[in-house]
Amino acid sequence: MAKKPLAMITGAGTGIGKATAQAFAKAGYPLLLMARRQAPLEDLGLPDSVCLSVDVRDREAVVAAIKTGEAAHGPVDCLINNAGIAALSKLDEQDPSEWRELIDINCIGVLNCMHSLMPAMKGRRHGTIINISSIAGRKSYPYHDVYGGTKFFVHAITEGARRSMAPHDVRVIVVSPGLTESDIVGTMHNEAAREFWQAGKDQVGSIGPEAVADTVLFAYQMPQNVILQELTITPTRQEY
Repeated sequence: MAKKPLAMITGAGTGIGKATAQAFAKAGYPLLLMARRQAPLEDLGLPDSVCLSVDVRDREAVVAAIKTGEAAHGPVDCLINNAGIAALSKLDEQDPSEWRELIDINCIGVLNCMHSLMPAMKGRRHGTIINISSIAGRKSYPYHDVYGGTKFFVHAITEGARRSMAPHDVRVIVVSPGLTESDIVGTMHNEAAREFWQAGKDQVGSIGPEAVADTVLFAYQMPQNVILQELTITPTRQEY
């Protein structure tokens, strides 16, 4: 049986990234797993996985990690841009240092990973990029001012890249989860914002990260000439 191609997942140590790594491993894909902490990646114990401590804000570190992963398992065929933070707050109440962290991780980090892989995918005329955004990239919510802006950016850059890569048979997809069980709540330092998020979760429930992971895997496993351009996945009771 031919070896399956390499999938690269950022923010793979927890939440959606962790569940996605487990889903892809179960489906038999070798993995290049990145997170700021290496130990949680290694603790997953997934077969055929290269686990590296990488800050997606560091473009050179991303490029070096890709070279390491590809030396072991061949070219990255699927990029899952999942690393992100959710420092929720009202714009006028937020420490500007949090703006920079949100933008650097949620935007620049996505660009660094895409830029590092797109030319090779284009040359091979094969590959898939899946950007994990948020429903907050399509709708505005209280306390989501800058965070929502970063996710609107992810949608916009996905649409632009999709158009430029489509003639080269490369797919660029955006997946937008709603309320999801995730460790990302740990990046919410504003108490009022965290209470707002928790109240919404208490009202409509939440989905498990496994549901998002299965959606990502399904989208990737469609034939290369088929693209699920945009996918939004939320609890059934989430009306907004």
